[in-house]
Amino acid sequence: MENKGSDEVEKLKTKFLSVWHSVKYSWALKSKTSFSRNSPVLLLGKCYHFKAEDDDNHTEAGYESPDEDFIMGNVEGFRKDFASRIWLTYREEFPPLPGSSLTSDCGWGCMLRAGQMMLAQALILHFLGRDWTWSEALRLQPLDTETWTTTAAKRLVASLEASLQGSPRPSDHESSPIPQTQAAGSAEEADAHLKEMYHRNLVSWFGDTSTSQLGLHKLVWLGLTTGKRAGDWYGPAVVAHILKKAVENAMDPALAGISAYVSQDCTVYSADVIDSHRAPKAGQTCAERSDSPPLPQTNQPASASTLPDSRAVIILIPVRLGGEKTNPEYFEFTKSILSLEYCLGIIGGKPKQACYFVGFQDDSLIYMDPHYCQSFVDVSTSDFPLQSFHCPSPKKMPFSKMDPSCTIGFYSRSVQDYEKISQELSKVLQPSAKEKYPAFTFVQGHGRDYDLSAGLTPEKREWPFIRDPKRTVIAAGDFVLL
Repeated sequence: MENKGSDEVEKLKTKFLSVWHSVKYSWALKSKTSFSRNSPVLLLGKCYHFKAEDDDNHTEAGYESPDEDFIMGNVEGFRKDFASRIWLTYREEFPPLPGSSLTSDCGWGCMLRAGQMMLAQALILHFLGRDWTWSEALRLQPLDTETWTTTAAKRLVASLEASLQGSPRPSDHESSPIPQTQAAGSAEEADAHLKEMYHRNLVSWFGDTSTSQLGLHKLVWLGLTTGKRAGDWYGPAVVAHILKKAVENAMDPALAGISAYVSQDCTVYSADVIDSHRAPKAGQTCAERSDSPPLPQTNQPASASTLPDSRAVIILIPVRLGGEKTNPEYFEFTKSILSLEYCLGIIGGKPKQACYFVGFQDDSLIYMDPHYCQSFVDVSTSDFPLQSFHCPSPKKMPFSKMDPSCTIGFYSRSVQDYEKISQELSKVLQPSAKEKYPAFTFVQGHGRDYDLSAGLTPEKREWPFIRDPKRTVIAAGDFVLL
């Protein structure tokens, strides 16, 4: 009886904690994000200029206000591009996570969500190409103060009623599902229709159910092997390894043509990346991989999943850009990285508050914020609403507030692509006299050729930063500093 009473207390605690997180991350006051008209904006390798020829008298553009006359230059293009990125945030009232009774990731799952967003960008490049944008992107409503607080108030009342009565909470799904695209009559329309099908299918892989290929439930389940449980804090390096396992374990035939690689101790071993490009996924034959659905035609080279002996590779590089704070000498390096079209962005953020960095303007980073609680969406239906998976409002943060612990992502479509990427990045990585050390390095050969962990157990080999014990190191969170 005592154990039963203790379990009831824990369940009650969990319920009220869920209610508190629901309120905390729904009732968020959203201030307008301003952009300078006089400086270019870089978004995942694409450059946008907001200044128009007759706009010399204005210096700032308020991004969210549709009433202001700033839709000129490349502002609309930037808005559409940003809103087309996949936005994955806290959710609530989904099925319980593996190994726990939690039905929400509010308050702890932000790094996993940031990692999902980076992975989603890789899949967009893989299936749709960098130039793809969502046709509904400019119709998204701004997340202003009124809509956020109104929604939060409704959730507060519903959450308290459900907690006290023990009944399930009503869902506040988005209003009307997006209508199905009509049958296309031309090749161009057929291509657009096919891309929208891939867009919807891609989003469904990140659904909050145990069957979703890359969903939170799958990531939490994989995290159990690293000692992480639902409700724990996940660092950017651990998330990189979880994402790699998720891609490797994905069973959807459409994902057979893509793999993931995580650097070892800030070092990318070229032979290992090339092997990832060439080797079939574990347990899959070439015949199985050839059954993948055809990809939409883009201006990109043929996708790796259409080639019998080649896969695309998501390269994830956990790094630390300084000690307790980000070293200002790495600011320009970060800008150079985010200016590359094959860059997938950076997962990091402020201390204990993860976000997904996708661009910059001047001395501010542009990011997508997962700290917004939304209701569970059932992605198993054919017409589930897509609006809540796209963010209409970017946020900015000074480089100086960026936490030094982060993971950088790149997308390599083929071995030839990787050779170009490694050569280009090697030039970007040349350290200045002040930096002393590059953020990461490329070396030839396999990681096992430099293996310093041969005597460790298989479990400990999973951890990303293992150095020669003869060298002097200082541990800091997920990372080891020279």
